[in-house]
Amino acid sequence: MSNNNLTRIEIANVLNKEVGISRSEASYFVDTIVNEMIKSLIEKKILKISSFGTLKLRFKKERIGRNPKTGTEHTISARNTISFIASKILKKQLNSK
Repeated sequence: MSNNNLTRIEIANVLNKEVGISRSEASYFVDTIVNEMIKSLIEKKILKISSFGTLKLRFKKERIGRNPKTGTEHTISARNTISFIASKILKKQLNSK
């Protein structure tokens, strides 16, 4: 595959091989974990994963944006965004290679 993204199916395949559970069970576990992560972000507005990092739900107000090519102004609607702050352990591992 030329795609560099890690998909749910690929994670489930790793669980299938490493843990020895069926593909359907592995897929169910991955989906359950992802759904719990989403639920936590919606309800608590924060998700901390030890040794990995923190995901925070942030609200951005409506603002004026500009098209860089034409310079025309447009209103950017209010929305929720997610920010990620890597843990010190993750940063250390990424920078050691």
